[in-house]
Amino acid sequence: MTLHRRFLAIALLAGFSLAPGLAAAQSYPPIVTQMVAAAKKQVKTIDMAQFKAAYDKKEVGLLVDVRDPDEYAEGHIPGAVNVSRGLLEFRIWSHVGYPDKTDMNKQMTLYCRTGGRCALAAKTLQELGFTNVVAADIRIDEWVKAGYPIAKPKQ
Repeated sequence: MTLHRRFLAIALLAGFSLAPGLAAAQSYPPIVTQMVAAAKKQVKTIDMAQFKAAYDKKEVGLLVDVRDPDEYAEGHIPGAVNVSRGLLEFRIWSHVGYPDKTDMNKQMTLYCRTGGRCALAAKTLQELGFTNVVAADIRIDEWVKAGYPIAKPKQ
């Protein structure tokens, strides 16, 4: 292994070991925080307790994990379908009956890793004309820490 590759490997390993801390400390330009805050004001949101209660009563409708497929594969809330935020406008339709009986009032509850992407995704769905969308303002790591169920796709 060349010195350059060895250095790169060490740097990557060090980065992965610090990744949980980096994720929490990651900073974005203020405009991103403002966009998420504005989206949260424009969509219905529920907190962890409300989400857990609705989930336990099977009152979340279509549960949509808007994280990227690799995040979903690492573990997701059982029953959730993965429609990443980046492809939401194109892939949600198969879950709402398109083209035969498109249900624009289909109840959907969205979640992501920290609540930001699902708020933006819920706003997008509203802009597409969906009328019954909720963003779960939860942190998936807190869901796991609480001992709530997590599923992994079958390999």
